[in-house]
Amino acid sequence: MAQFGFENDITGILKLDMPITNAPIARWQRKASSSNTSGVNTLSPGKSGNISLSSSKTPTKTPGKNKKTPSKMGGDRFIPARNNKQMDVANFLLTKENEPADANPPRILLFTNFPQVSTPASLKKNRYISSAPDKILDAPGLRNDFYLNLLDWSSRNVLAVALDNSVYLWDASQGDITLLLTMERQQDYICSLSWTKEGSYLAVGTSDCKVQLWDVENQKRLRSMISHTARVSSLSWNDYILSSGSRSGYIHHHDVRVPNHHISTLSGHSQEVCGLKWSPDGRYLASGGNDNLVCLWPRVQEGSSNSDGQLIRRLSEHQGAVKALAWCPWQSNILASGGGTSDRHIRIWNVNSGSCVNSLDTQSQISSLVFAPNYKELVSAHGFAHHNVAIWKYPSLCKVSELNGHDGRVLSLVLSPDNATVATVAGDETIRLWKSFEMDPVKKKAKERLVNSASSVIHQSIR
Repeated sequence: MAQFGFENDITGILKLDMPITNAPIARWQRKASSSNTSGVNTLSPGKSGNISLSSSKTPTKTPGKNKKTPSKMGGDRFIPARNNKQMDVANFLLTKENEPADANPPRILLFTNFPQVSTPASLKKNRYISSAPDKILDAPGLRNDFYLNLLDWSSRNVLAVALDNSVYLWDASQGDITLLLTMERQQDYICSLSWTKEGSYLAVGTSDCKVQLWDVENQKRLRSMISHTARVSSLSWNDYILSSGSRSGYIHHHDVRVPNHHISTLSGHSQEVCGLKWSPDGRYLASGGNDNLVCLWPRVQEGSSNSDGQLIRRLSEHQGAVKALAWCPWQSNILASGGGTSDRHIRIWNVNSGSCVNSLDTQSQISSLVFAPNYKELVSAHGFAHHNVAIWKYPSLCKVSELNGHDGRVLSLVLSPDNATVATVAGDETIRLWKSFEMDPVKKKAKERLVNSASSVIHQSIR
């Protein structure tokens, strides 16, 4: 009987169409069981999700875990999914658990402690300076003489220019051109021009040793003052005092209010006085001559008559003729001077101490200088060999820009009343207007408001 029982067991094992009761769970049954388990866990988190469709259970080796590791006997391998994202999240959660809770979490991208790096000068936005002139005016008959001062711009925006023996006026606002005067004799010519501060009267120095005073509005000559013995090549106003420099080397002070106009003579130069400038505060007169000297003179004393002025300082560092002189508008004790072909240097002087605080070799003849207050710069006009205009930052004297276009040496340089445009006249018989100093609109409005408020305060105090 035992033999028959053994044969029955062998036969049952070999029959493949009968269910195997003690075999491992099939794969499709395991998948169905896991799906049912997830559904149960989602709805009832407190219950265990290990539900099997088979009556036989695999013993649990790690109690407390929701999922079981499949049996090694006859089952598929379990390969967990471990991509980079899951690893990063897990690492963050693990490290976060060990950190203390922060009541004030930091703001994202907060640059509180970030060091401030200054922007290089090359990357900063600078103003645009056009290399082309805004306007070009013809100036036929202009005398190409380094020692003459043939251009001046009034506070009423009228440009005066001397063309041989005539003086023309150009209204920069309207564009009108007016012939003011013509010398009586053909051989005579105009040597210098200078407007009064109000812009109503024009002083004219001539080659026949005279200084004429003209009422521009009425186009009438008011007087002709005779005191020099040579041509009058430089002029400068200080209220009612008109100072004139001559080829003889003398400087004369004229009080235009009185018949006896010649009130003082200054003798400090041995050759032609080609540069003459009163300081904005009226304290000092600077003169430059063909003798390479810069002289400083005091203010004319009230009531003085036919007395020689006392020389304050004589500056002798230049090695060429000094025609270019300019006072700094925002520093009353600073004077700039420029030398001719043999010198080519711009020198900055402290007139109180008489010391040269800075100097620069421009490699070119300097015929004129002017300070541009809108950007606190110094502008220079040059003859041989560059024949151009240069803009320098003050007080470092670093070059800002160059204005090229003239075909001959630049003889004179003047600034417009709004300090935004510079006019140059050159030996190529042209006048060029360079709009290089326009203020930023925001700064311009702020400045206008400041001026208006100051004027209103003055008006109230007068009332």
